Amino acid sequence: MKYAVFLVSDAERDLIDIFDYVAKNDSLEQAREILARLEKTILALESLPNRGNHPPELERIGLIDYREIHEPPYRILYQVRKAEVFVHCVLDSRRDLRTILLQRLLR
Repeated sequence: MKYAVFLVSDAERDLIDIFDYVAKNDSLEQAREILARLEKTILALESLPNRGNHPPELERIGLIDYREIHEPPYRILYQVRKAEVFVHCVLDSRRDLRTILLQRLLR
């Protein structure tokens, strides 16, 4: 079975921010390579999206509807609903997930 994969607006913004940051602080070529790797990892959710683990920070508070996969150093948080996958966040794993999610909830 093939799942449809969608990026929510926050995830789209995350990808743009990652690209811009790497392009500014490293190189445009590196930014393109990272974006291509992230896109490939996200599109791989079309098959076997349930292979990801539950983010420990969310699992601790009982939120087990979300999963994550990794494209180091990034974490891709998503939700599977029927035959659809919704990518909610693409975050640098060196940042505190709880703080980021709290900021997003307060917007």
